[in-house]
Order: sequence, then C-alpha cells, then structure tokens
Amino acid sequence: MAPHSRIILVRHAQAEHNVTFDWSIPDAPLTPIGKTQATALAPLIPHLQREVDLIATSPLTRTVQTTLRAFAPAINRLGGPSKIVLVPEAQEVNAVPCDTGRSRSQLQHDPDFAELDLEPLTEGWNSKSGFWAPDEGVVAQRAAWVRRWLRGRKEGTIVLVAHGDILRRIVARPAGVSGGPGWKNAEVRVYRFDPGYVEGEECFLDEKGVVAAAGGWDVTSTEAEVLASEGKL
Repeated sequence: MAPHSRIILVRHAQAEHNVTFDWSIPDAPLTPIGKTQATALAPLIPHLQREVDLIATSPLTRTVQTTLRAFAPAINRLGGPSKIVLVPEAQEVNAVPCDTGRSRSQLQHDPDFAELDLEPLTEGWNSKSGFWAPDEGVVAQRAAWVRRWLRGRKEGTIVLVAHGDILRRIVARPAGVSGGPGWKNAEVRVYRFDPGYVEGEECFLDEKGVVAAAGGWDVTSTEAEVLASEGKL
C-alpha cells in the first residue's frame, strides 16, 4: 500500500522516569498508572484494533509494555506477540539510562519479551554511538530512516509505538522539528505520507489528527532539560 499507507504513531504510557525525573533508571518501565493507561487505550480505538495490519514498536521496555496492552485485541487477531516487529531505530534519543535499551541476552529472560522476535536487535543497537548517537543530525537521519522503513512496508495500516523525542523527529516537517506541544502519554495520532515529498529521501508525514490519549502531559528527558534551563521544572 505504501506510499498510501495510513501510519498510526503512538507514544508510550507513563513510565517511571516521567514521574520521578530520574534519568538513571535503566530502560525505564511503565508505572502502575502507565500500565492502566495502556490497557485503557485499547477500547478507545476499536476501529484500529480491527483495521491495523502491522504493529511495530521501539524495543525499550516501556514501549513494548504499552504495545502489548494497548493493542492486545489487534495482536491476538494478527497471530500473537511474535508478529510484533521491533524497530530499534525508533528508540528514544538521549544517551541516558532511562532511554537506553538492553541487550538481546538480557531481554531473552524478560517475560515481556518472551514471545517477541529479537532478531532486529543487532549488536550495538543500544550503544548510543554512531548511527545510534544522540547528536541532532544523526537523530534526524535515524528518524528519516524510520519514515523510509514505513514507506517501504506493504501493509495498509501500520502502528508504531515510540517515544516523545524521537516522535518529534519522525513527524518533523521540511522546516524542521515543531516547537509546539509534545505528545501525551498513550496518545495516538494518524498520519499519511505528504504527496509532495513521499518519493524523496525525507518522505515527510502529514498529520491527519489525534485519535485518542489515555494519559497526560509527562515530559521527556529532553523536555525536562529545556524546562529546567528555563526554571520551569
């Protein structure tokens, strides 16, 4: 279907670092409230549960936990968790423990990852260096890679669960990253490829609307840094 696919982008539900502002929490998981938010999102999007053809997610714990709960009906319909596609390129931006994923050997022993295909997690995917570095130019390239990956898929409706900072880059426009409001926890937005750019390397997306949000405004690590510098945190 690409470049005519419908792209459903979702931010994860509330995670521990969103509440404590403690960026040292390794691969921060969802809070109990976050798990409730993710579960509550599922019945808010019944049409997507019926229509989605592919479910993909960042391999960090909070996004996987959100995916398994928020899209449980669709996951069951599509054949179970093994059909979820892990996209390490959609991991969060900063080189802090809460935004850094774990190695395949660690994830193999985590019940949340037990049925997932870990093959996409190649050596160094969580190194935060090279292609995975938090440098703004590198992150922009990674976000463009994600858009091209979405464009290259054959499915008609694709869900990608990711993080506030990388989502800002994925939905960037030709003029750059929007300085407007960020993403709520467990927020769902719909996009299509912009016809004017779909054939190019950047293949920008065009927002079609917010479908639902089960959580509130919990800041990302980058947003927290900005607020702290302005004395607003």
